[in-house]
Formats: sequence, structure tokens, C-alpha cells
Amino acid sequence: MFAYQFPEPEKADEEGFLAASKDLNLQLLIDGYMQGAFPWFKRGRFFYWFSPDPRMVLFPNEFRCSKSLRRTIKSGKYEVRIDTCFQQVITQCAEVFRIFQNGSWITKDYIEAYTEMHGIGLAHSFETFFEGQLVGGLYGLSLGAAFFGESMFHTMSDASKVAFAHLVDFCKRNGIDIIDAQQETPHLASLGAKPIPRSDFLQLLKISNEKGTLFSKWTNL
Repeated sequence: MFAYQFPEPEKADEEGFLAASKDLNLQLLIDGYMQGAFPWFKRGRFFYWFSPDPRMVLFPNEFRCSKSLRRTIKSGKYEVRIDTCFQQVITQCAEVFRIFQNGSWITKDYIEAYTEMHGIGLAHSFETFFEGQLVGGLYGLSLGAAFFGESMFHTMSDASKVAFAHLVDFCKRNGIDIIDAQQETPHLASLGAKPIPRSDFLQLLKISNEKGTLFSKWTNL
């Protein structure tokens, strides 16, 4: 069924740590996500994989678009593109300063692996532009009926939220049922994401894995 078999998610420790691997090859990434695990950081020679409980998810129909965000979107201030500059987006995400975090987990290894995933049509970016300049965006993986959000950035107010709103709209139009946000944060909660038991997430993932994946670039979808 899978080329790589991960430990049962229930074997993860209290922080969600489940397994370690020496690389991030394409098959390993695909199998990991389909089994409910994701790589979070690298320590020494190993990449650490997690399967937290609870799991933060957003169901597209539960997205909360504030009045101010709705006004920003309607104003046309920002232009949103899909899959036109994936490597720029993931590189910008790697450079974002995060409180309580010493550096970024998005190292060169991650950038190379996810850029390769983008090349085969499984990783995607939503990009926000202002006057022709990239000012925000997000990236993640699409497998089955799930989008696994990895990271986002912004250099102007609401730029990443505008990208996220377009991701939600895309999911609604193209049969993507869940957006995996992985870890609980106030920012994601404000957008409508919520923590659910890992067991519930795995059941949703099982259903998602049985559905077709939207391969190729999403630029024209």
C-alpha cells in the first residue's frame, strides 16, 4: 500500500514526535503525509517527523473572513497568483522571524525537497502581489482531497490572509475537503481552523486518500 511504513501515529510522544529519517525523498514525503505525519525540523543528520494530537484543521466552509479582510479583497489592492513563483515563496517563508524559534525549520534540504514536489505537481503556492512585487503567500502539498499547509509569510498587512482566502476558495471549487494546519495557533484559529482529535483527523485522511489528486500546476484551474 505504501512504499514507506511509518509507526502508528498513536506511538507519537506528547509533543507529537513520531519518527526520524535520513532524507526527504519524494516517496517518503508522499507516504508520510498520507499516513498523517509531516517533517518539522532537522537535527544533525535526521529529519524529525510529527503526528500531533490534537491536529489543527480548517474545513473550507468554516473559513472566517473578517469584514476588514473582505474589504481588502474586494478593493483589488492585491493580485493573487497560483504556482508562478513557488521557490520565492518557500524561501521567503524560511526567512520569516518567529517568536520563540531559533531560526527556521525550512532549511535548504526542505526547500529542495518541496520544490521538487512542486515540479511534479504536488506542492503549490498562493502568491500575493502589490504593484508587481511579491508581498505575501503560502505553500503546501496537495494529496487526495487534502491540502497540507506548510508555511506562510507577509511583508504587507493582510497579504498572507488574502492568499489564504484564495486557497480556501480554490479548495471549495475543486473538491478539496480539508486544509491541514498541523499545529494550533491563535492566527489560524481566527481564520476558522480548529483542533480535532488525531483519530478523527486520520479517519478524514483515510477518506481523502481514496480521492484523486489534482496533479500539475494549479495556475489555470
